[in-house]
Amino acid sequence: MRLKTKLVLWLTALMFAIVLLLSVLFVGELLRQRIEQTAATNDVMAHEVLLATRSAVEFGLRLHPPVDTSDNGVHDAARDALRDQTSLLDLMNAIVRYSPTVQDVSVTDAFGMTLLSTNPDAVDHPFPYRMALSRVQTGGMILQTREVFGPPRVLDISQTLERNGMPFLIVHVGVRSTFLKNSYEPWLRAALWFALLAGLASMVAAALTANTALRPIEEISTQLEKLTTGAGDAAPKKLTAGDGADAVVRVTKTIDRLGEQMRSTEAGYTALQTNLNQMLDTLRDGVLLFTADRRAVMVSDAVTYFLGPPKDGVDEEMVGKRLEEIFTPETALGEAVLAAFASGEQLSVSRATLEDGRQVQISVDRIDDGVGGGNMGTLLTLRDTESAAQLGQELEVSRRLAAIGRLTAGVGHEVKNPINAMVVHLELLRGKLAEVHGDSAASAQRHVDILAGEMQRLDRVVQTLADFSRPMELHLRDRDLRQVVEAVVELTAGEMQENGVRVQVEMPTEPVMARVDGELIQQALLNLLLNGMQAMNEGGTIHVQLRREHQSAVVEVADEGAGIPPEVLPRIFELYFTTKPKGSGIGLAMTYRILQLHGGSMDVRSNADAKSAERGTTFTFRLPMLGGVGTGAALNRKVIGERV
Repeated sequence: MRLKTKLVLWLTALMFAIVLLLSVLFVGELLRQRIEQTAATNDVMAHEVLLATRSAVEFGLRLHPPVDTSDNGVHDAARDALRDQTSLLDLMNAIVRYSPTVQDVSVTDAFGMTLLSTNPDAVDHPFPYRMALSRVQTGGMILQTREVFGPPRVLDISQTLERNGMPFLIVHVGVRSTFLKNSYEPWLRAALWFALLAGLASMVAAALTANTALRPIEEISTQLEKLTTGAGDAAPKKLTAGDGADAVVRVTKTIDRLGEQMRSTEAGYTALQTNLNQMLDTLRDGVLLFTADRRAVMVSDAVTYFLGPPKDGVDEEMVGKRLEEIFTPETALGEAVLAAFASGEQLSVSRATLEDGRQVQISVDRIDDGVGGGNMGTLLTLRDTESAAQLGQELEVSRRLAAIGRLTAGVGHEVKNPINAMVVHLELLRGKLAEVHGDSAASAQRHVDILAGEMQRLDRVVQTLADFSRPMELHLRDRDLRQVVEAVVELTAGEMQENGVRVQVEMPTEPVMARVDGELIQQALLNLLLNGMQAMNEGGTIHVQLRREHQSAVVEVADEGAGIPPEVLPRIFELYFTTKPKGSGIGLAMTYRILQLHGGSMDVRSNADAKSAERGTTFTFRLPMLGGVGTGAALNRKVIGERV
């Protein structure tokens, strides 16, 4: 059976059930009202008989006062008075004759003995038990239906005449259920016909409504199939009932296909967006994409490098802002960018000098819609020429370190074996000289000792080369860089205090998580701290700051030493290059290599001007962070070597 047919049948059955229920409630309410009306009418007649009974008894007792005033005497006198008053019996017979529901009317004493009745055979006999009509009146619909349309029975309406606060005479009006049924049948039959017609009408209306409501689904199905097959494809093939031509089934299947297509497309766009975000995060150039109305829809993290730190320490989201809100004409960069946009050229390239002296190249590339319809957006690129030169310098350093590594790997192996042979033969020569006595022997022994010391030093150099060129095995795990910084600061605290150096530390209050080899990062930071301490012969302060910049963790170590001359600065990461009398030239090269292995970067800036207040050297290294951890909004400050 088709789903459409099932739906129509289901709606029809539902509507019929609702109408049937409402019809039953309607008929039940009508029955209750008719029973209440019958009870009220017969109760009025019972009161009339009661009043007539009272009048007959009072008139008879006044006309024939009882000789015996006892209860029995009064009872007999009242019975005689009732039977002498023919008007009371005439009233009772009139009620039975003209009321369509009353079967009989009787008057009984308090003991249930019938004194007067429209049924002569019931006189002087006990009155039979009858269910009170008031019970049926207050009962439920099932009780009312059973009593009215069930087996014939007589229902009772009674009124009591009291004497001295006790029942004396009781008037009974008998209502026969058959009479009620016959009285109710005409309107009941009309109500049932009305309910039946209403049910049939509702079924037809439900069928028509369901059929009409399903017609738009056919159009929806056709449009959805066009979406799945493409606007230029042929119209969808009509399906037979066996192939699932039911509109609802077709819509369901088409929606499933659309959902699958959307999920595939969404997965592709998600992967593309992820790759694009990763590419933008690694770019040092600031990249911004604006819509035709100059509203930013894509902003790389490097843009903040050109705009400077956020105002009031609040990192506002630039996506969604207008060009004029990001670049203000009060700044040199903002003036140059706004001028490039105002030029209207398809590709505009200009330069600007920032307030801090940096040279920035600005490229504005407008994107048209490809059909001559106008501008779709604008791509703005900011490039720091000094950063480009610095990047080339870092590449050159990396190339040199790689070359040194390849060289030392071979040289270390070739030199190590001759040194070992020379040490062996030198020890043999020392043994032979020990057997010779005299001044010449002592002089020769001194020269042997000098050779031995120099050979040991040469062996240490070769061993250092081998250690530097040996591949490092990283043990990566998630680490809070705050703990790494604290461990290094505590490790160097004693030596720093001996040299009169204070270490001031600033770290965020929230974790700064990165996947690193903790021991190697500690070694890299230790080299920087010791290098800064050795640069300050007269003591001073080393500032260590850990912060987050977008998706990178930044550790900055700044000293107040003599600084590094500009001509020496490009060579400080070369192996064995040092300006210190007792330096090995390995520490900074090893630090640089450790950061390379972690996918990080190292920057250095130095001021060697003795008259400058900003004299000193600042080393900054960056490490990629775990996604979304740490905000760096608040900083904790700690000073080693001095109470603050």
